[in-house]
Amino acid sequence: MAVLDSISTGKRSVADRPPPVPRKRYPKWATRAPLLPALIFLIIVTQLPFVATLVISFMKWNSLDPAGRGFAGIDNYVNVFTDPDLRSSVVNTIVLTASVVLISLLLGLGLALLLDKKFAGRGFVRTMLIAPFLVVPVASALIWKHVLYNPEYGLFNGVLNWLGFDAQPDWISTMPMTAVVASLVWQWTPFMMLILLAGLQSKPVEPVEAARIDGASPFQVFRYLTFPHLRQYLELGGLLGSIYIVQNFDAVFTITSGGLGTANLPYMIYQTFYQAHEYGEASAAGVIVVAGSIVIATFALRVVSSLFKEAK
Repeated sequence: MAVLDSISTGKRSVADRPPPVPRKRYPKWATRAPLLPALIFLIIVTQLPFVATLVISFMKWNSLDPAGRGFAGIDNYVNVFTDPDLRSSVVNTIVLTASVVLISLLLGLGLALLLDKKFAGRGFVRTMLIAPFLVVPVASALIWKHVLYNPEYGLFNGVLNWLGFDAQPDWISTMPMTAVVASLVWQWTPFMMLILLAGLQSKPVEPVEAARIDGASPFQVFRYLTFPHLRQYLELGGLLGSIYIVQNFDAVFTITSGGLGTANLPYMIYQTFYQAHEYGEASAAGVIVVAGSIVIATFALRVVSSLFKEAK
């Protein structure tokens, strides 16, 4: 009867259905094979040059003295940490990175709080604020050096003239490190703003509304609800910014040419390699920069993974 009913209704019973066709299982290597060309390309482009740099860092190699090339052990690393100029460049790198990251985070937080509010023209303002981050780093440094800082026709001195001041300071010579920091802050503040704005827009609305109903002031809402929610986004922005700024070369090279006490470690690597022709010592300094970047990147990846866990 069940078979007849199934025929009359046009449906097949469970017993009459054919057994499911087993899915063909492919070996693990076959599913990963399409990624192999990309992996090989990545190894050739990134890992082989780093291995070569690591090998050269243990060699005594000056292109002006080919006959003196040989194994140097850890002498190049000792020179990096004992050379006064290189030590000064490490300090400059730390000061430059910390200053740019902290100031960019504070300004980015203020701009993100502003853009989180609804007002007329918010889309246009957001686009204009993002624009500095889209400028090529060398072009950004040239804008600050010639358009803003130039003592003869720069915008800053033009504003001082318009306000009636007779002083025409040479901004780069007077405050070289501040000049470099200002140009990098202008470029990296939009990056911090985007990260923090994403954090603000992912904030739950119900606790904020409940706090306002209970009479909490805007500062209390920010202090006890908004800021704790943004903590990991602040960490993420700081870590990602540090990874890039610790390797910055464009601003220092373009604005001050490494002079006036602004040379950071990437610039000293350039100077050691291309001017002093000390390939081994420059490679040792480069390995130190890569090691520091890996440490910072490890913390950044942990922060990102924790954000994804919380999103789930």
